Amino acid sequence: MDRLLRTRVGARDPVRRVAFAAGIVFLVVGALGFVPGVTTGWDTIEPAGHSSHAMLLGMFATSVLHNVIHLTFGVLGLVASRTARGSALFLALGGVAYLLLWAYGLATPDESALNALPVNAADDWLHLALGVAMITALLVTRRPEPRHARAAPPPPG
Repeated sequence: MDRLLRTRVGARDPVRRVAFAAGIVFLVVGALGFVPGVTTGWDTIEPAGHSSHAMLLGMFATSVLHNVIHLTFGVLGLVASRTARGSALFLALGGVAYLLLWAYGLATPDESALNALPVNAADDWLHLALGVAMITALLVTRRPEPRHARAAPPPPG
């Protein structure tokens, strides 16, 4: 009974729910990147690089590599959501990764050979929003340390 109760309480852990939801969103976005119509210029999609002119929702530059990264991130989010610690790690590292990707996008010209994913201005600002959202979600959903878990001062004497 105790195990069942812990499982149900753990399943309601907000950080786990956020990581799970983020994983689902990344899976959906990654899959949509392979759908003609949702991805405009589908016939121009490339495995990687700036020469891919496919645009997810007609706005976000995409390639096979870009879509596979989203799918991989989605799977990682679902796996990480199995534990609160894994979820927190996913949100923290994912948030940092997206902030680094934002900086990469700002520093890399769209038509540069260094633009391997590819990314464009819309991607850059979405990556900033994702990085901030993931880190904010972690900070908002983390649990404070329970009072009884803190070390008690040693007894006098």
